[in-house]
Amino acid sequence: MTNIPTFDRHRRLRRTAGMRDLVRETHLHKTDLVYPMFIVEGEKVRKQVPSMPGVYQLSLDLLTEEIDELEELGIQAVILFGVPNEKDEQGTGAFIDEGIVQQATRKIKTKVPSMLVIADTCLCEYTSHGHCGVIHDHDVDNDASLELLAKTAVSQAKAGADIIAPSNMMDGFVAVIRQALDQAGFTQIPIMSYAVKYASSFYGPFRDAADSTPQFGDRKTYQMDPANRLEALREAKSDVHEGADFLIVKPALSYLDIVREMKNNFDLPIVAYNVSGEYAMVKAAAQNGWIDEQALVMEKLLSMKRAGADLIITYFAKDVAKWLVEKNR
Repeated sequence: MTNIPTFDRHRRLRRTAGMRDLVRETHLHKTDLVYPMFIVEGEKVRKQVPSMPGVYQLSLDLLTEEIDELEELGIQAVILFGVPNEKDEQGTGAFIDEGIVQQATRKIKTKVPSMLVIADTCLCEYTSHGHCGVIHDHDVDNDASLELLAKTAVSQAKAGADIIAPSNMMDGFVAVIRQALDQAGFTQIPIMSYAVKYASSFYGPFRDAADSTPQFGDRKTYQMDPANRLEALREAKSDVHEGADFLIVKPALSYLDIVREMKNNFDLPIVAYNVSGEYAMVKAAAQNGWIDEQALVMEKLLSMKRAGADLIITYFAKDVAKWLVEKNR
């Protein structure tokens, strides 16, 4: 064939695996990963969450073994969710000194002091009604809830949590928690705000794992409408103004445009939460032999990094850490 016109040869940089590695723009590292853990009361409890193969509720006595595995894999951060036996209308178990997350935090920091412990700061796992705050007149009372959330954050910091991660989506939660932490002497403890948390259908398996399904109504009055983009910017702007140190977008996969909006508009670390429903769908498809799980998961998490995430909270953290080691051998 002659007289071929001049055109760009983009394929030159894709010719071999080594060439593709050389020019790759986005990379996934172990240090990008945060592993969620569900801590329960009792002894010798290792109960798999039915809708989340490979994810377990663990009792405190088995926590050391799990943390040892994470440290060996090179995972440096965990986020803790507590599942108490006893619940009440105020969510008292969230802020008592011997709460399940407080006990787990102390155990982890004693065993592996370098492990970053992020404490999820919410009431839904601890309330008898399953909502993220105090109920008045069959509705969540925003301001009354803030006082209890502040107490929870201070209790978690006293137990040794490195980062407080409020997920309740009450108005003003960052300001109130920041003030409470500062007054208690925890000025050095950062807040990883669930700044943009949508009322998503992807949370179903998590509510099985955390036993936090609302007993009435839903959370649409305090979590965001999935249709809204500008609202996400308003929410994040408020949290930054109030003192947030990280901004979480939850869920991640269907909201990569929002992850990019956060990256473009704010100079704080952006965290993508690869949620339970996203995990469960991949696991189900993999068990049926419909997908290549490793390839799909790596592509999915890379898309979150490419969209602008600095960190990823993901139930795939242990798998990804193993795959990264295999790749670099």
